[in-house]
Amino acid sequence: MYTIGNVYVIAAVAVVGGALFGFDISSMSAIISTEPYLCYFNQGPLYLETDGKCSGPTANVQGGITASMPGGSWLGALISGFISDILGRKKAIQVGSVIWVIGSIIICASQNIGMLIVGRIINGLSVGICSAQVPVYITEIAPPSKRGRLVGTQQWAITWGIMIMFYISYGCSFLNGTAAFRLPWGLQMLPAIFLFCAMLFLPESPRWLARKDRWEEAENVLALTHAKGDRGSPFVAREMAEIREVVEFERANADVTYLELLKPNMINRTHIGVFTQIWSQLTGMNVMMYYITYIFTMAGLGNSVLLPSSIQYIINVVMTVPALLFVDRWGHQFSSSAESMYITGPASKAVVACTYLFVASYAPTWGPVSWIYPPELYPLRVRGKAVALATSANWAFNFALAYFVPPAFANITWKVYIVFGVFCAAMLIHTFFMFPETSQKPLEEVEEIFDDSTPGSIKYIGTLAWKTSVDRHVRRLEMGETDPEEKFGRSQHVDNGSPDGRVSEATKVEN
Repeated sequence: MYTIGNVYVIAAVAVVGGALFGFDISSMSAIISTEPYLCYFNQGPLYLETDGKCSGPTANVQGGITASMPGGSWLGALISGFISDILGRKKAIQVGSVIWVIGSIIICASQNIGMLIVGRIINGLSVGICSAQVPVYITEIAPPSKRGRLVGTQQWAITWGIMIMFYISYGCSFLNGTAAFRLPWGLQMLPAIFLFCAMLFLPESPRWLARKDRWEEAENVLALTHAKGDRGSPFVAREMAEIREVVEFERANADVTYLELLKPNMINRTHIGVFTQIWSQLTGMNVMMYYITYIFTMAGLGNSVLLPSSIQYIINVVMTVPALLFVDRWGHQFSSSAESMYITGPASKAVVACTYLFVASYAPTWGPVSWIYPPELYPLRVRGKAVALATSANWAFNFALAYFVPPAFANITWKVYIVFGVFCAAMLIHTFFMFPETSQKPLEEVEEIFDDSTPGSIKYIGTLAWKTSVDRHVRRLEMGETDPEEKFGRSQHVDNGSPDGRVSEATKVEN
């Protein structure tokens, strides 16, 4: 079977798994305020005296409906580590796509709230698997100079999924009867069908293949993706030697369990990966995505909330582009102060403007970086489960916020965003002092940032953690050692596509 070797095409196909999450967000946010949905899943008076609409589900029940998807995603992210380690990164994503189709069928056919929740939980399993393993898959294939950009396309795919499905849902809102919500819920299975079929033409992660002793296949993948099929490339040989060293070292250790991520030599990077995903939720962005129609209704826009709401989805797509273009130059430490703003009073235009500002500040910062950063923190042996654990934290907090916000809006209205403002201030301090920079560093060098430091030492604080690798470079020069980057040249590494720009110890000796 023909296998695609272009890393950009590989990433473009794989991140369709992220688009599934985006489809779910907007298929709910665009529908929950429409009359067909409110009347079909109605739990209160048939029609309200204020606006003549059905009351729909209660605030608590609507929170449960929305939260059921991230609840399923939490479980899906946790089990994705086992699926990925056993079946491979590629097949794990395909499993997720099949589960999504099943969940979408149930949602589309929902006869009551219970059936809708079950379908959304199943869809959540799919999103949890794909959101955890797509970044791992791309990280293990991409060269370091492009890794941030390629993994970041996961977030861009999410934003495209949100925008596309929102306009589909908006168009369907003019239909009569249940077709207004059943049609968009049915259409959302199409990208999953495409994902499953297209993944058949993509290679498996070479690092996973090496772990399974499929060395010839691993070498073929490296040659295909980084040397245009030339198995005799010296860079492929060096990368294979490096992967072999890592695999042999890891086999001397016990099989990985989640408990290993809590051991002293791993706890710091586990904490960083988990909090990267937690903070991305506590910005309040997904609350904005799920419940933007509620917010605009509170801003006095009445029945005309869908089109103004859609503008923020366009902003989300456009403002993610700068991060994709420059994240490998900027680095991965972002803290967006604009997200801590909140507005009081009835000034609806100010509220709308600030929601757009909120989205514009999140899109090039926490949005893509929350997917790029965690896979770079961990060694190959634990990467699948470690990223799964970090992603499960994302979904746990997504679930909590999705359930909490409708009753919170009902009880404390705009004061909800004071809570998120406090979270944003806390994450600014935490990331500045505790998160090391990993941008453009080979994956093994990222390991050395942690391995060369004592847990809790000053070397772990903020970007000073980067100083560890710089100090090591200086020590090598002082001892008269030749630096690998000087010997082979950074541009030569990138041009020839070495995935991590590394040179094995064996190679250094030989040269």
